[in-house]
Amino acid sequence: MIRIPVKKLKEGMVTAQSIYNPLGANYLTKGKALNSKYIERLKNSGFDAVTITSMDPRLQTAPPEDIVREKTRISAIHNVATAFQTVEETGTFDPGPLQDISETILQDVIAQQKNLVQLTDLRLHDTYTFAHSVNVSILSGLLGVLLKLPEEEQLKLTLGGLLHDIGKVTVPYEILTKAGHLNDEEWQVMQGHPEAGRQRLKQMFPRDVMLSTIALQHHERFDGSGYPNHLKGEQIHRYGRIVAIADVYDALTSVRPYKRAYTPSVAHRLMATCSPGHFDLNFLKLFFDNVAIYPIGTILRTKSGYAIVKKVEFGHTLTPLVRVFADQEGKLIDSPYDLDLKEAPKGMLEGVLSDSDLYHFIHNINIDPVIFLQDNPTRNGGAE
Repeated sequence: MIRIPVKKLKEGMVTAQSIYNPLGANYLTKGKALNSKYIERLKNSGFDAVTITSMDPRLQTAPPEDIVREKTRISAIHNVATAFQTVEETGTFDPGPLQDISETILQDVIAQQKNLVQLTDLRLHDTYTFAHSVNVSILSGLLGVLLKLPEEEQLKLTLGGLLHDIGKVTVPYEILTKAGHLNDEEWQVMQGHPEAGRQRLKQMFPRDVMLSTIALQHHERFDGSGYPNHLKGEQIHRYGRIVAIADVYDALTSVRPYKRAYTPSVAHRLMATCSPGHFDLNFLKLFFDNVAIYPIGTILRTKSGYAIVKKVEFGHTLTPLVRVFADQEGKLIDSPYDLDLKEAPKGMLEGVLSDSDLYHFIHNINIDPVIFLQDNPTRNGGAE
């Protein structure tokens, strides 16, 4: 998979991400082969880049399966968008549809547990809060299932994920979508959204304190460096610790006005290595044991040469099975072979090719490495 500028898209390329408009309807469903109409729509819609499964339009490679069905995700985004807009207009909303879609999300997660968490969806800046809330709900519900929490708690986590950012209705639009860093005054306004969310949910769900607790605590950090109350360790409810992980992961792997989307491997490094003490380490390990840190189709540099990720196993997401297809100089080898990184010497994996490096690499070798995922690959033709 590779993220390329919309202007470089060609007919026949297959989308690896679903792309949503403000109310959750699809601009384009992942797995679709692009045609001139789709490409023109993307050019006119405000997207500057799209992730595709292959640069060779003839390689009709399917994207990885999601952990929820497409219709579930679309319905959830629509319901969250409607709820947020109703709160903004009237101060309240009908909780029924969100409770119903939370149950559907959880049913999907339980049924689709065989699938690792893969690429997130692609959204316009205007839709970020809604689609982000759905992803946080999915990931929080997944952690609840993995922790074998009672089903009632799993449902609360899933609904709490949908509503964790409800306090953002009090934050001015220009602050939410600002492309640069927030100044001190703007940051103070932004930091008020957890308390605003707590108050809103406490009024709407007076008998369910956990929903308001999630809204209040999802920016707290295990070492006390979070906000608004600088809670530490066990002072943070486990729901708050779970949703914090889901919230940060989805934020890192999504495009924002002030940053590009990071790959799952970069998100893992930032959360597990560069933010020591921020998260509950037991929850964090369980989470990344179920996330494709190197999704199938990722191109890696190894001490044996260039390789494409062929298979990722639960609990071994840092050491996937790869197929080595080129030497360390980037020259194609005559007989590509499989290498199981979990059985290889430590330090075998050297890095991941960035999208820009991969784009040039593919043009240099004149073939898309995705072809080496096939059982009997042929090298006829290039990457176009």
